Formats: sequence, C-alpha cells, structure tokens
Amino acid sequence: MDMSHGNSTMPAEHACKISMLWNWHTIDACFLSEQWHIRSVGGYVGTIIGVFMLVVVLELFRRLGREYDRKIVRDHARSISVSTGSARDDASINKLSDGGEPRRAAVTPFRPTVAQQAVRSAFYFVQFSAGYILMLLAMYYNGGLILAIFFGSYVGFFVSSWDTVGELTTPEARGQCCC
Repeated sequence: MDMSHGNSTMPAEHACKISMLWNWHTIDACFLSEQWHIRSVGGYVGTIIGVFMLVVVLELFRRLGREYDRKIVRDHARSISVSTGSARDDASINKLSDGGEPRRAAVTPFRPTVAQQAVRSAFYFVQFSAGYILMLLAMYYNGGLILAIFFGSYVGFFVSSWDTVGELTTPEARGQCCC
C-alpha cells in the first residue's frame, strides 16, 4: 500500500515529502494538498512569508473584531443617553447621599441587532477558519512553518494588542472565562 500521498505519474525524486515527525524539508514538501508542492527554495520562502502574514492578519482581525464590539457598545450607550435626554456622565454616575465617591449606575443589558451579530459572526468565521488552517499546517511538523506561526503570532499580537491595556471589567477580559 503506497502511503506517500504522491502522484504515481511523477518521478520519485519529485514526490511530496510528508512527515508526521519534526522535519526541515524544504524542496518537495507538500502542505494541505498536492497542489501546494514546494519545488524550490524560493517557493519555500514564499510559503514561510505567507504563513507568517496569515498569522499577523489573524491577529489584526481579532483586533478589528474587538474594535467593532466597542463601536456597537458605544453606539448603544450613545442611543441610550440621547433617548433619556441626559448627559452621559449624569446618566451613568450616581452621587452617594453621604458625600462618598460617585459610583456607576447599572448598565442596561445590550444585545446586538441581527445585522451587527452577522458582522461579528463574520469576524469569528475568519478567525476560526484561519486558526484551523494554521493548526493543519502546524501538524506537518515542519520547523520553518512552525517558526513562522510562532513569530507571526508574536508580531501580530505586538502590533494589534495595545488596545487591551487598562481596566479589565469582564470575566473574559480578565481571563476568567470558562473556555
């Protein structure tokens, strides 16, 4: 039984090299399908750069999703303050009668509209799909691909995560979610 996953019409020296063990195959490595067959060093370098950029773009999409969530929450808060006719500070802060520190009023629950949830779901779809493809690529145990994934996540997080510094108010933001 031939387990090489190579095309039988190709000469043996150009068959796909697929390994489930750690490897550094460059020439004749195949990823995800026989069509992604690396035939030159330039092709391998292009693959490494492409995987690196895929991870960076994934992190940027995560940031974009967070920014969109913040936007719809801001829009909701703005619509509440306009509908109540009071300024944002007056509506959200109650003064204590004993002269203590002001405190925030309870925020009304917010559920995105169908259109907003569709956009949020599209962000999740892109993130999940890219993550799944990256997981499949990592399962080739190719050192260059794995390093590209690691360094791409570092650069992508470095570039896109400066928004998370500050007060953490939700369990998810504090890292206390269940999954």
